[in-house]
Amino acid sequence: MSKNKFEFGATIRLALVSLLLCGLIFPLLVTGVAQVLLPYQANGDMVSLHGRNIGSSLIAQDFESPMFFHSRNTTLSASGVDPDITLQDAYSQIPRISNATGIASDELKLLVDQNIERTMWIAGDPYVNVLNLNLLLIEKYPSIYASFS
Repeated sequence: MSKNKFEFGATIRLALVSLLLCGLIFPLLVTGVAQVLLPYQANGDMVSLHGRNIGSSLIAQDFESPMFFHSRNTTLSASGVDPDITLQDAYSQIPRISNATGIASDELKLLVDQNIERTMWIAGDPYVNVLNLNLLLIEKYPSIYASFS
């Protein structure tokens, strides 16, 4: 009986130590390191428009209006929260946005081209951030996007 009691006590102590290390100390350590090294990313890299938080550039936003660039289809992005789209995806949306807003396709293409990012500095696959593109549309064409600002 005392042998089982000893094993049971050791199991409880191990569970408590594991809970303390994995459930409290490790998350606090990771959060602290993230706040020091990557504060914008750790806090969600919030984007504001006219002093009001409207989203995060790290998470896809739900744009449904034909006047805006849309995030990629969830069948192409397994999580459905990818904030970026490929250049080809951005270019394919230009005719829809041009038809809905009257903005020339050449101007929209230039806007996309000026906001290309890459996965590895100058190398890697080119992409664009949907939220950033849509904010630029609102800022550059305030009369067209007056109801969204």
